[in-house]
Amino acid sequence: MLEKLSPILPSRDIDATEAFYARLGFATVFKAADSYLVTKRDAAELHFFLSPGTLPATNDHGAFLRPSDVDAFSAEVAALALPAKGVPRFQPAEDKPWGMRECALIDHDGNLIRAAQEIADG
Repeated sequence: MLEKLSPILPSRDIDATEAFYARLGFATVFKAADSYLVTKRDAAELHFFLSPGTLPATNDHGAFLRPSDVDAFSAEVAALALPAKGVPRFQPAEDKPWGMRECALIDHDGNLIRAAQEIADG
């Protein structure tokens, strides 16, 4: 049985990444000499490797998060007051035609964290 999948994302600066995700409630579980970082919040775990050459505008790394309440998570991210365009950026939760309610966060390294839950029939 699969119990957990943890994405490994690039970071141009491990300390900056640690600080960014701490603002979203992710705690540092492991940090290796500014070259690798593991953060965790509840059952969600994000790993980061040092990649100083990452170009945020063209970074194609990402992860899909399934919170129990996407609107609550969206409100937490919205409190960071990130812009709607550029890098970093945030798109608040909205209903999508494929039956999901989703929000999207692009961090300072261009990593996409999409958070979603299924829209209840009704």
